[in-house]
Amino acid sequence: MPSDAAHACPHCGTPVEEPGFCCGGCEAAAAIIAGAGADAYYRERTALPARPMPVDAAWDAVPMTLVGDMAEVRLSIDGLRCASCVWVVERVLEAADGVEDAHVSYASGQALLRFKPEKIDLTKIAQRIESLGYQPRPVDALGSPDHDLLVRFGFACFIAANVMSLHAAVYAGWLGGMEERYLALFLWLSLALTTPTVLWAAAPFFKGAWQGLKHGLLHMDVPISLAIGVLYAHGVISTLLGHETWLDSVSMLVALLLGGRVLEARGRRRAAEAATALAAQVPRNARRVTATGVERVRVEQLRAGDVLQLASGEEIAADGVVTAGAGQLRMALLTGESAPVAVREGVRVIAGAVVVEGNFTVRVDNVGDETVVAQMAQAVREATERGMTSPVDRIAPAFTAATLVIAALAGVGWGLHGGVALGVERCVAVLVVACPCALALSWPLAATAGIGAAARRGLLVRSAQGLLALADIDAVVLDKTGTATSGELRITRADDAVVRIAAGLERASIHPIARAIVDEAAARGIPLPTARDIVETPGSGLSGLVDGVRYTIRAGAPGTVLLDGPDGLVGELHLRDTLRADTAVAVQRLRAMGLEPELLTGDRDETAQAIAAEAGFRVVRSEVGPLEKQQVIADLQAKGHRVLFAGDGLNDAPAIASADVGVAMGGGAVSSVLSADAVVLERSIVPLVAGIRAARAARAAIRSNMQRSIAYNMVTVLAAVAGGVNPLVAAILMPFSSLWVLYGAMGVERTLAREESS
Repeated sequence: MPSDAAHACPHCGTPVEEPGFCCGGCEAAAAIIAGAGADAYYRERTALPARPMPVDAAWDAVPMTLVGDMAEVRLSIDGLRCASCVWVVERVLEAADGVEDAHVSYASGQALLRFKPEKIDLTKIAQRIESLGYQPRPVDALGSPDHDLLVRFGFACFIAANVMSLHAAVYAGWLGGMEERYLALFLWLSLALTTPTVLWAAAPFFKGAWQGLKHGLLHMDVPISLAIGVLYAHGVISTLLGHETWLDSVSMLVALLLGGRVLEARGRRRAAEAATALAAQVPRNARRVTATGVERVRVEQLRAGDVLQLASGEEIAADGVVTAGAGQLRMALLTGESAPVAVREGVRVIAGAVVVEGNFTVRVDNVGDETVVAQMAQAVREATERGMTSPVDRIAPAFTAATLVIAALAGVGWGLHGGVALGVERCVAVLVVACPCALALSWPLAATAGIGAAARRGLLVRSAQGLLALADIDAVVLDKTGTATSGELRITRADDAVVRIAAGLERASIHPIARAIVDEAAARGIPLPTARDIVETPGSGLSGLVDGVRYTIRAGAPGTVLLDGPDGLVGELHLRDTLRADTAVAVQRLRAMGLEPELLTGDRDETAQAIAAEAGFRVVRSEVGPLEKQQVIADLQAKGHRVLFAGDGLNDAPAIASADVGVAMGGGAVSSVLSADAVVLERSIVPLVAGIRAARAARAAIRSNMQRSIAYNMVTVLAAVAGGVNPLVAAILMPFSSLWVLYGAMGVERTLAREESS
């Protein structure tokens, strides 16, 4: 602590004029440490902690749900680097008096807390989280990616490459001989390079191990930290004595393990970003009708009963009912309907819809959190409040405890038999040879191989958790518009003469149906005639003169546009959202894999049935609303199914988030992409099939790798205990085991290539 100040804060060392803590944050942190029985921290620490952020009224403003005497709140927690971090945070929070339940989702980085406000407030809960080294924040505030972890990983890789090069020269010297001065130079250079890797780059492992031990928890960071520490200590001593070291192993070990952490950290901010993207679909301003005219106001100022003025090109800022006028809305992102929807007096409209044509007024019914968009954003948050634990983390406590007990017994036993030096050697050999490198890497390496294989085939999977969940799905639900279909209207049937006249009338319009008609004329090579005296009636159609004759275009039955002339009906144009070229192939392949795909859409039943028949779907769910899609997923899950849902619209985001695996089409709504576990990079759903195959191959590789790792540890540990493996041999075996796991991970691509060629 600073010695030039009269007094210093006992916790962070900040100079103060009078004895005591510098702020309430430090005082609260000290109280938590004392309550955990960790007072030794202040005697044993070698560096001062960062000064806790001052607590302000922001925590009081965080929305909470009150149920009786219990409060429920969601927080985002930055700095969670692995499932073990989640485990530690949950245990420490649940140990606090007044906290009844704490669930932390590793997938989204969010915590769902239930506590009694009369016993503990949110400020104290936040301070408790900060005392563990993580940063809580309101769930609606976006955090930043973990740049610190990326920098550590890059640094560790750079150092590992250089240390491996130096040791390659040392190993070559074993065969041809090497002068002592050159050996000493290489050893000291290796030690100088490895030291910052161990002391800084590997700090997250030591921090995780300390936090776990402090709260009586054993996880993979404990044996990893022991192995890194033992290897480094041996390197220091051996360098001083001029002997060969294991510094190349420790530098490569740190780089590989940090690489696994980087993989696991991908997609952490998905839930908060998805919810923000949903909210962004609602405009920030609106035109409100007043007694004196029309004024522009912020959306936060709107109240139920206000009247909004809407015109072509504007977005609706709140849910409500049309009170006057007519027009057409583009609602594909909200309802899944590919065609614009006609609205007139008495029709209910939804925030986020875009006015394609027309002018009308809307009486506001729901604003803010009560709108459909806000409800969908909340559904996204709730659905992503679930995580996935690594198989390694489940066996970590038993593995760690067994390793420590066996190493201690080997050290004591051999020490009593052959002296302290022999006992230390045997203990070190067990710790090094049982290093959980292979076990810890078995999961991320195979998962990385699976993610890479899926990406090469057009499916970008965001995380290892998403990949493993993809391997377990047994139900596939596909949205129609933009997923099974292209999302663009096409003319399916119409006479050339009708197309010519209709295209002439619609050539200047930006309406989606108009574009479809004009595109059809171009595809047929029909020159567009000139239309004059165009009269457009919002919500009804348009009329004009073509070849001196007045024609009118109007809506007919669903999916049909009618062309009328002076003597009545001239012809019909039939439109439909067209099927993707390879959708039928994908459906057939999914069925061959034992999966029965279902088609889900907000479109009318006749439209959905026509698409289903063409693509080969046997199960069709039509006229399903935005929030009902999520309920369909929930019903399947309630029956025990693990569901994959693929969609592309704003209305699909809650269903994507609530599915066991949510897949978004790359060209779809931003919110659906952000809330998805995977994104299809091509205009096709065939990559879904390849992605499932890659996930299943990766899962098989993970299981195989874990079996290899466990077998390796059992054999080598027994050999080390028996005296058949000394520390040098153990150091050689350690990277060999990791290479064995790497070979197993490469089997993912081999398996896929074999399946695709068969």
